[in-house]
Amino acid sequence: MSIFTPTNQIRLTNVAVVRMKKGGKRFEIACYKNKVMSWRSGAEKDLDEVLQTNSVFVNVSKGQVAKKDDLSSAFGTEDLTEICKQILAKGELQVSDKERQSQLEQMFRDIATIVAEKCVNPETKRPYTVSLIERAMKDIHFSVKANKSTKQQALEVIKQLQQSIQIQRAHMRLRFVLPARDGKRLKEKLKPLIKTVESEDFDEQLEMVCLIDPGCFRDVDELIRCETKGKGTLEVLSLKDVEEGDEKLE
Repeated sequence: MSIFTPTNQIRLTNVAVVRMKKGGKRFEIACYKNKVMSWRSGAEKDLDEVLQTNSVFVNVSKGQVAKKDDLSSAFGTEDLTEICKQILAKGELQVSDKERQSQLEQMFRDIATIVAEKCVNPETKRPYTVSLIERAMKDIHFSVKANKSTKQQALEVIKQLQQSIQIQRAHMRLRFVLPARDGKRLKEKLKPLIKTVESEDFDEQLEMVCLIDPGCFRDVDELIRCETKGKGTLEVLSLKDVEEGDEKLE
């Protein structure tokens, strides 16, 4: 979509409009299409990367800029940056039905992926697949909310799924033993997959006890099997509960 704004003669392309009604009036901002959700999820922190212009409009497509008095009366400030942040946080992203459906489907997959990465079946001590989590989410009729971040919604999904399946948010405690000749090289490759190293002993072979996110288990397993040609060993020792008070997903 291309929008011509006669007020400043700038042609805005790839526009996503975020609309908010406040104080009986309509206010809109012009954003880059793929950046609104990134801002809301916290992935994008630079406002200039989100806004096409920091003007606040009554109607973006007609280029009608909101009056200062109306902005001050509705938002209690004339600071355009602050007003844009409020509209971004609470406004409604204007998209076609087809775009909205596609966006919700992608968010559904993203939420299922986060849950699969962070959770295990406490009976088998193994992670769930993304497709199994997706099926479980459909079974409980989970409805994605476009204006909430996927990480926030993943926390809600975990709580709801605990009513219907064996699922626990936890880290996996692993012990792996690697041949000395592979130890140093393989340790560097495993580093990005490990959350915490609890103990490490490097003598004739490398023995390490560590915590990982469940979603990394398959990568760790495959790395050790392939790189050591089956000579390394991997053992799941236990699960370590993520503290109940930790309401964030990293």
